[in-house]
Amino acid sequence: MKKYILLIIIILSIPLVMQSTPTEVLKLRAFDALIDTPLASGNFTVLSITEDDVEREGGYPFPRKRLAEIHKSIMDKGALGVGWVISFPQKDRLGGDVDFSVELASGPSVIAMFENGKGEYPKPTGTVIKGEDVGGLSSTGVKTNLNVLSHAALEGVAVAPTEVDNLVRRIPLLFRTPDGWVASFGTQVLKAITGSKSYIITTNDNGIQEIAVRGLPPVKTDSLGRKWISWVKPHETNLEELDVFGRYVFVGVTANGVMPQLATPVGLLEPHYIQAALSESMLIPNSPHIPDYALAAELTILITSVALTWALLHGLGISWGVTLVGALMALTGFLGAYMVQQGILIDVTWAVISQFITATIAFYLRFRQQYKLRQQIKKQFEHYLDPRQVKQLQDNPGLLVLGGEKRHATFLFTDVRGFTSMSETLPPEQVTYIMNKALTAQQSAVQNNGGMVDKYIGDAMMAIFNAPLDQDFHQIRAVETALEIQRNMIDLNVELKEQGLPEIVIGIGIHTGEAVIGNMGSESRFDYTAIGDAVNTAARLESSTKECKVNVLISEDTMIETNYNLQFVSEIFVKGKTKGIKVYTIST
Repeated sequence: MKKYILLIIIILSIPLVMQSTPTEVLKLRAFDALIDTPLASGNFTVLSITEDDVEREGGYPFPRKRLAEIHKSIMDKGALGVGWVISFPQKDRLGGDVDFSVELASGPSVIAMFENGKGEYPKPTGTVIKGEDVGGLSSTGVKTNLNVLSHAALEGVAVAPTEVDNLVRRIPLLFRTPDGWVASFGTQVLKAITGSKSYIITTNDNGIQEIAVRGLPPVKTDSLGRKWISWVKPHETNLEELDVFGRYVFVGVTANGVMPQLATPVGLLEPHYIQAALSESMLIPNSPHIPDYALAAELTILITSVALTWALLHGLGISWGVTLVGALMALTGFLGAYMVQQGILIDVTWAVISQFITATIAFYLRFRQQYKLRQQIKKQFEHYLDPRQVKQLQDNPGLLVLGGEKRHATFLFTDVRGFTSMSETLPPEQVTYIMNKALTAQQSAVQNNGGMVDKYIGDAMMAIFNAPLDQDFHQIRAVETALEIQRNMIDLNVELKEQGLPEIVIGIGIHTGEAVIGNMGSESRFDYTAIGDAVNTAARLESSTKECKVNVLISEDTMIETNYNLQFVSEIFVKGKTKGIKVYTIST
């Protein structure tokens, strides 16, 4: 069984190591379900330009002069700053860019850049790297903002990459460019609030470990510098109420057809909601993150738990094994949930599923083992009993008792002519080979016609028709068997002749009558057989075939129940009977 568990562990580990799509989706959905959503920090608010605002203002985009007025109103209401999750790459045809730039420069402002993949990059952000300059994601290029605006405000890359299930969960805090590092929009917001001039990137052998904005606690990331988003429900306001005092404002557009909605675990969100959630997440103590050792930990949990599942089910009884495996699966699930609650995103979903798969395989193999054992027992009985009788005994074990019943049946005996002289002239191996071939050919004929091979007696065979199961026309079945045996002997003799072995001749005796049929023997050892005058008569007929110079002798009691054109041989007297028996043979 050791080879099985090793193979199971290897197969179940492959999807985890290869990070297959199904296992990754399971992992991500498990995190979605287990990660708590904290309350908003109160440091941020979201201001959406709605469809009603667009209608009231006369269409979109708004003139930059109007945006300047909105910006000024927000700051006048006591906001900490404004982040426009909107890009401004072209000039305002109404000439309001200067007005807007003046307002942007009046406070900690951030404007968005969106990736376009054309290889254009803004000026890099100042960074301090602790360790090797490794890890991180490279930007494919962004659509830069108008110079007059980019000089008045910080710029941040507003992207929201999706996972394998097309949902947004992790956002890079910084991006690599050929000239250095560029910050994401949410990260730039924190830099604007704190007035920091640079970022601190801490790396290890795997890549980025954490990123810090001066004045704030370091933020743990994965090796690519991505932060797991906690989908905090933000405070919201609008252009009419402007409830922004003491908060940093994320401005975006929710009006139809302007900004795309992106799929997240909490539904479809516009970019300014996502960037606000990123900034919130960076301020949460023990915020969820995927550690560098996550894959190694998940693999260790899987291998250990699967091996333990296998050991429990094979080392203990069914009851204890099932109970403890159930407890192990529950403990694994609890451990995974606890780690996620502590902000350490290590998934055990596939480990629990693997435990269930392993338990199922273990049960199957144990069942197969027991089934094979039963089959072995069946095969051992089949050496002595007809398969139908074996089935009867399986269905009704009560039949395995001593006793019998009187039945009207047909009995067939066979014997190999000249067996004694053949055994004296041939090596034992050849004698055994010939006899096995001959008896197999006879047994095949009996079973093809629904009979039961009762026993082998040296070179002889005894068969019964109409027992243990009722059979119609059992006399005809017996005669058909004799014919088939003769045909089988012709084929066998051709084979023996080709091997230089002597040909054999089979004598067959058939008689129909009543006999006691059932389990005969002692209480410790018995056999299903038949006893009685009809059985003895069939045996005597077989031995008389040599005297009558025919291969098959059939009694009159059998003949009258068949429709074969049987040839009368003579009336013979057999041992133990005073009255002669009319016998017949098969016409040639």
